[in-house]
Amino acid sequence: MTELLIREGTPDSSGTAPGSSVALPTPPTRRERLRRLPRFLGHRPGLVVASLVVLLVLVAAFAPGVLAPGDPNVGVVADKLRAPSGAHWFGTDYLGRDVYTRVVHGASLSLQATVIAVAVALVVGGLLGLLAGFVGRWVDEALMRVVDVLLSIPAILLSLALITALGYGTIKVAIAVGVASVANFARVMRAETMRIRRSTYVEAARSVGTRWYVTLWRHVLPNAAGPVLVLAVLEFGLAILAVSSLSFLGYGAPPPAPEWGSLIAEGRNYLATSWWLCAMPGLTIAATVLSVNRISRALDGEWSRAR
Repeated sequence: MTELLIREGTPDSSGTAPGSSVALPTPPTRRERLRRLPRFLGHRPGLVVASLVVLLVLVAAFAPGVLAPGDPNVGVVADKLRAPSGAHWFGTDYLGRDVYTRVVHGASLSLQATVIAVAVALVVGGLLGLLAGFVGRWVDEALMRVVDVLLSIPAILLSLALITALGYGTIKVAIAVGVASVANFARVMRAETMRIRRSTYVEAARSVGTRWYVTLWRHVLPNAAGPVLVLAVLEFGLAILAVSSLSFLGYGAPPPAPEWGSLIAEGRNYLATSWWLCAMPGLTIAATVLSVNRISRALDGEWSRAR
């Protein structure tokens, strides 16, 4: 690693003599960080497993035919309610449909709603927090009071109220979940924007006459976006739970669409005799949420400390 040599004019608190050289480590380059990545992952097997789970879920969402080439809505009545086996990894449902195939094809619907929900929360909440933190004064007060009102309402109740106004469907469920998460993004973006706004380079940009929107776009937004993007990864897992919960209640896509929440709702009537109808989609949701949370924790602090 390269080193930066500086000369001190006066002795420091550690007793360094005047004129002596002090070696300060420079930040690692991108190539050095990539070289450390295998060692970083080697000490964290849980993170590797979580990454593989998320990768499989993404493949199931964008190319379900690769993992399950069958039709999720076609079944063999003679094979109904079969327990998990080599022929049917997740068993079959009350119509003889393969549960594994339905879970894989349901990833597309569930993740589509989740991505829309997180995008709505990220864009709307980020803009509100950026505006409140950068402008300040009465704009900050007015926007933060709106955010406080949103925070005072439980997210699931706010989502149900919005669905009642918007109607049923996957997209509308996603919008409702996204609006219910706007307040979290607004608070984080506001705090980061206020911190960056008081930094030296932003004050220097203002002092030389840089226009406010240039300062906002080039200096404030890029430096304030990091924690908000980490929050988006964390909220992705929570959004999966929220979308699945609303689908379980019947507000998502109508049957026979194999959304993860609706699969659990269909299997609850057979829970006493056919446990796999609820257990397999539920375990899939749990594994996905835990994996996303593990990745977000690594992005939040572990990787920066390891660098």
